[in-house]
Amino acid sequence: MSKLQQRLMRELQQNRNIKIVKTNEWCIPIRTVEAAYEPVRRSTMDVLMTMLLISIQEADFGSALELSELLLVDPLFIEDLVSLMSRVSLIDNGEGFYRLTSKGQKQLERGIFEEELDIELATLYYSPCHLAFLAVGEDNMEEYDDLPELYRYVDKEAEQQEQFEESMLIEALQQEDDEEAEVGASQKIISKIVQTDAKQINDIPCLEFVLHDKEQDIVFVRVWNSLLNQWDPHLEQQLTEKEQLEWRKQYL
Repeated sequence: MSKLQQRLMRELQQNRNIKIVKTNEWCIPIRTVEAAYEPVRRSTMDVLMTMLLISIQEADFGSALELSELLLVDPLFIEDLVSLMSRVSLIDNGEGFYRLTSKGQKQLERGIFEEELDIELATLYYSPCHLAFLAVGEDNMEEYDDLPELYRYVDKEAEQQEQFEESMLIEALQQEDDEEAEVGASQKIISKIVQTDAKQINDIPCLEFVLHDKEQDIVFVRVWNSLLNQWDPHLEQQLTEKEQLEWRKQYL
């Protein structure tokens, strides 16, 4: 951490009006949470599926072959698509003829095809200091031998939290999927959280720098979050609200 601290100090003092008046190191707790969830693949309904659903809505068809003859499309394509639409419950064939289900009717009206996917697993990282899940990869979770003391403003109640609101989990999972999605690809939506399992807590080092801008005559703070590998505006704002008046008294 010393090399990182030195590099950040050089970066901060590139402006000659900036003076570092205090440095500090501390840790924030990060809880690992494993989540199982049900995703849905959402895409614009293609022309052939739309034509099939409209045909089934308007007339009685008892086989994929009849639909193939009407639309003049290879029977294999129609069979595959009819099989898919049956599997995802857009249509059924309970009375000898294909019928749109209420789900199929809704998706046809919206022009959006939604396919339920297999349950997936993901690992999330909750910070009680941010009261939020942080968007980080597993590769960022390093183990440190010598750790500084715990952050002085840790929310003790949040630190013990093991249950999380479904909307909060979905938002965190959706953010990860959106970042990984390719441009122009269909969208994967998190529809339901199946199960969560709160695991261990890891302590993550942060570097604090209290700075004096001599030209503007202000004291402010920068905090480097080693988990995010970047400056952390949330922790900076928290420290500013709690300690800025004391900084002025102590350093000006």
